Amino acid sequence: MIDKIAHRGPDEVRVSQVPNVPAVMAHCRLSIIGLETGAQPIYCADNLLVANGEIYNYADLRAILGESAFETLSDSETILRLFRSDAARWISRLDGMFAFVLATPDRIIAARDPLGIKPLYMARIGDGLALASELKAFDGLGLSNVETIDPGAMFDSVDGFREWYRVPQGAAELEPGEKPEPIWRELRLVLEAAVQKWMVADVEVGAFLSGGLDSSVIAALAARAIDRPLKTFSVGTEGSPDLAAARAVAEHIGSDHYEHVFTPDDLVQILPHVIYHLESADVDVVPSALPTHFVTKLARRHVKAVLTGEGADELFAGYAYHHAYARKPRALADELTRSLGAMHNINLQRVDRITMAQGLEARTPFLDRDLIDFAQSIPASLKIRVDERTHETTEKWILRKACEDLLPAELVWRKKAQFDEGSGTAAALDEALSRLVGKTPPIDSASEGKLYERLLREQYKDPDLILDNAGMWSAERIVA
Repeated sequence: MIDKIAHRGPDEVRVSQVPNVPAVMAHCRLSIIGLETGAQPIYCADNLLVANGEIYNYADLRAILGESAFETLSDSETILRLFRSDAARWISRLDGMFAFVLATPDRIIAARDPLGIKPLYMARIGDGLALASELKAFDGLGLSNVETIDPGAMFDSVDGFREWYRVPQGAAELEPGEKPEPIWRELRLVLEAAVQKWMVADVEVGAFLSGGLDSSVIAALAARAIDRPLKTFSVGTEGSPDLAAARAVAEHIGSDHYEHVFTPDDLVQILPHVIYHLESADVDVVPSALPTHFVTKLARRHVKAVLTGEGADELFAGYAYHHAYARKPRALADELTRSLGAMHNINLQRVDRITMAQGLEARTPFLDRDLIDFAQSIPASLKIRVDERTHETTEKWILRKACEDLLPAELVWRKKAQFDEGSGTAAALDEALSRLVGKTPPIDSASEGKLYERLLREQYKDPDLILDNAGMWSAERIVA
């Protein structure tokens, strides 16, 4: 199992079994915090732990729990120490992105962060359990009853499942007499705090920079938070809008900027690799994973962790279909709440699988718990804004207002393009697909989906296990 996901942690692999604990645990490490002493599995007094991700408030937790209790400098050790403290709802005190499995002599506990940024799956192996970060770890082992540990959920082999976090319900409209300005001013402060928190590391942290609003805001705030030039990374086809916009942002914020140009030939070459690691053949998810692959490959030459802009569209209404809700703030608030809860099977799956395939940790400051709580309290009527004179709608209006001093006006108010469109992937992919399926472009969605599924099936012993558990972009979308 660990061999199949060793790409997630190229720095060190360990397998552990200890007396009195009925479990074997394996961990492949990408060292970000506690570089010298953070090896896993972590063992203490008949408790064994493996964890993936980062606990951003680990320093505060160490101070509260007492430094003398800790044996390593690893942020992951705080999970074990909190569990052993017997504190009520101890898991809710963890602030970060994480998935972990903890074994004691009489129970197995497995849990996942609030939004499911980090993945975790469980399957039956005889009368016991198998757990892993990726589905491919189960491939060919004849396991049964594969299921996802849901975001914000904990599995206890003694007490069963419980939901320790729920996405707060979004607000719809301003209260009578309430003004937007104090809200967007506070939003800016919450954003700044989130970015600073999610940059905690013992290694250099860079940033993906597409030139769109979300990644540009994160990069601009990150550049202000450090005393050296931020490393930023952008990809696209020759002459694509994203490359030009990213250059402009990089120049404005003074980042150390890197870019890569890819071609249709490159897409033909890497498509099987991307689909294998993505663990999905969905026609909406695969295209957006392709530029993610190239920007990951570029970034990994320079850093081990990057900030990304994922989550802003779900928090602040950034997708094209959200415009249909412009005069339906209650319905928009409900849709944003729903889509936040579905991210783990779509965009977050793409970001995690494609970055970790090359041993790069992607961090998503927009999905900070404090920021989620505040953003969900912002009325949806301030997220999609309608100009009553022109009847034009502006997505993510309040996010733009909160950050309009960070970037040039033409970038702050630039209309959103999907990552695969702004980067030029859509046109390049159409050309690549035409070669692979032997048809004249444009390639219809059915043919595209069949190709992706064939490429996936060719690389797995049990492809149905993968396909049956893959997320779908269109799952349960509300129609305005």
